[in-house]
Amino acid sequence: MTSREALARHPLAIAGALIATLSAVAFCALLIAALAGMFGNPYAGLVVFVVIPAAFVIGLLLIPAGMWLQRRRLRSGAITEAEWPVFDFRQATVRRRALVVAGLTAANLVIILLAGYGSLHWMESPTFCGQVCHTPMQPQFTAWHAGVHGRVACVSCHIGEGAAGFVHAKLSGVRQLAHVITNSYPTPVPPGAHMPPGEQARTCANCHQPPRSQPDLVRVIREYGDDEANTETVTVLQMHMGGPGSGGHSIHWHADPGVRVEYIATDEARQTIPYVRVTTPEGQVKEYVAADTTEQTINGGTRRTMDCVDCHNSTGHPISTTAERVVDRAIAAQSISRQLPYVRREGVRLVKASYASQADALAAIDSGLRSFYESRGGPANPQDVARAVTALQDVYRRNVFPSMKVTWGSYPENKGHLTSNGCFRCHDGTHTAKDGSSIGSDCELCHKQIEKPD
Repeated sequence: MTSREALARHPLAIAGALIATLSAVAFCALLIAALAGMFGNPYAGLVVFVVIPAAFVIGLLLIPAGMWLQRRRLRSGAITEAEWPVFDFRQATVRRRALVVAGLTAANLVIILLAGYGSLHWMESPTFCGQVCHTPMQPQFTAWHAGVHGRVACVSCHIGEGAAGFVHAKLSGVRQLAHVITNSYPTPVPPGAHMPPGEQARTCANCHQPPRSQPDLVRVIREYGDDEANTETVTVLQMHMGGPGSGGHSIHWHADPGVRVEYIATDEARQTIPYVRVTTPEGQVKEYVAADTTEQTINGGTRRTMDCVDCHNSTGHPISTTAERVVDRAIAAQSISRQLPYVRREGVRLVKASYASQADALAAIDSGLRSFYESRGGPANPQDVARAVTALQDVYRRNVFPSMKVTWGSYPENKGHLTSNGCFRCHDGTHTAKDGSSIGSDCELCHKQIEKPD
């Protein structure tokens, strides 16, 4: 028996060879099945690209570990020591064995590279982000899937440009994975916690063109009363979208490439902004400070350069800030019939109530709305009631997640000022400069109400 054969006979080395061989065969078979679209389960990628390749690598590592242990036994005299093998390539047997070893090594490298690429690609997919890390990311995944960016992959926005952005994202991912494994993630996940550092305008500009001037848009806001008739109130606004050269009299004046707006926020959600610094295209610099702000407050805050997500912070994951607003939208879209008496009032009441879980909430919304109309004894179209139940359950399912303590108002919306401070974080009339000027708070800087004809 040669020394090499003796070393390879250690139980650990044999076990490693078996694990590596079985894992390689399983990986190849499952990879073909995955490419053929045979797996729909979100955890399939975890098995194919992480678990099995990890077992394969462990098997490979066990082989030299077992051989090292066997060599120690040989040196201690526990077994008969053999001479070192001599590789004589003039012998056909040696050449065949060398070719086999080289072939297996090449195959192993291919498997490892395929597994590495597959795991990297899979872990960048929305399925991994939202369904494998199911509980912590369920609110964001649900909102993303139902929003306007539902076809845009998570990594398109959450990984910054260049190698630095990639490395930052992967290190952040490792930290987040550790939080999930140890069940130490915050509830709810803080807004903007997983965004890359730096200016987000560059990421948004991959698809959008914020510096381009845009024409005015007309926005119709429909709201409903809590009375029996669900009385409708309609507000029509002419939105001054604007852009570069608008002189501050438009919404997208902030996106002018020649304008630089810097600010200091004193909270993680960036809702409290005591200091703003504006540099105009002409190079003029003005600093605006909110009333009663001390130097200590400014120094203790976080300085940022304003970009797209400072206003459009909920575009990627639109979770509504108020139940009233989202129920009004459902009525306006005719998902909920206005012919049902008090449906707006009862709908808001049911979706705003506290429940232990989503399952409890959906059951309570169903029974609660049906019981209300049964108790009235009056005419109510059963089909309208059923449609209203479905719509209200959908409203709740998309916006409230008891397991993550996400409810109405957990994530402020900065695009506007109806349900949170939004624009008024800076445009509140209290941010003044040394020359006495202030950041404008005139409503018509951004929009004008259009009066309906009598």
